[in-house]
Amino acid sequence: MGKVAFVFPGQGSQSVGMGQELANEYTEVNAIIKNADEKLGFNLSSLMFEGPQEELTLTYNAQPALLTTSIAILQKLTAAGITADYVAGHSLGEYSALVAANAISFEDAVHTVHLRGKFMEEAVPAGEGTMAAVLGLDEVSLKEVTDTVTSEVAPVQLANLNCPGQIVISGSAEGVKVASEKAKEKGAKRVIPLVVSGPFHSSLMKPAAEKLAATLASINIQDTKMSVIANVNAEEMSVASEMREKLVQQLYSPVRWEQSVEKMIELGVDTFIEVGPGKVLSGLIKKIDRKVTTIPVYDLETLQKAIEYFEVEGSTNA
Repeated sequence: MGKVAFVFPGQGSQSVGMGQELANEYTEVNAIIKNADEKLGFNLSSLMFEGPQEELTLTYNAQPALLTTSIAILQKLTAAGITADYVAGHSLGEYSALVAANAISFEDAVHTVHLRGKFMEEAVPAGEGTMAAVLGLDEVSLKEVTDTVTSEVAPVQLANLNCPGQIVISGSAEGVKVASEKAKEKGAKRVIPLVVSGPFHSSLMKPAAEKLAATLASINIQDTKMSVIANVNAEEMSVASEMREKLVQQLYSPVRWEQSVEKMIELGVDTFIEVGPGKVLSGLIKKIDRKVTTIPVYDLETLQKAIEYFEVEGSTNA
């Protein structure tokens, strides 16, 4: 068995009931979720367990909810002796990865991502910015489209480079609309408008990035022994000052997920454990490289499967 990476999902993976089964079963999981409630000063747990979905999906609720669920699951994996050689997260998931690498405390992270969500919501008035997934067009061709539309019509740029043939664009509503049409003319198979509350990972997020920089400057971030693969450049990072810088840049830069996965494979990773609700990342990783093993862990059954897998493999990297 090669190396193991923990990967953490981002916004879009939230669903009502997330973490509930594990919280009912394990007091430690429940304690982490209660800790988030206390730190945030509102009842995040009831939103996670009971919804409503519309409320849970609001950026400033979804982000702490995802981070909390991921860290609760991580705690159970670690307790079972399962450890990782590398960590990475998709957008918001990068904060979960930094908690996993002991760069940021859970309390600081949950507080920061709640504010990050607020800053992202405030950066662009509702309806003025949006995102769309472009299927079946390569990065170079799509970037030509977004560059042209940005200079001639309105801002739009590449936001998430998820896997071969799946790139999300983000920007002003007008820019995304025109770029979507032009992408189809260039040969994109499909363009799917996304239900999001803003143009994340676009230049329109710069006002949010400035506020986030001030928040990040006020929390303790430590150098790590374990490398975190950064969204912004798909390179290893372990120095606190670089993490601060990359988390700020991440807000208005593309998430280079495909490259991040390729980087981890290059570093010897052949087993990816997706720690958090859903299995979106596992699906993307399989599209990047079919040969690797993906293990999504989001409830009691999948947690058990992961533990059994590592028992059989006889290697928990201990």
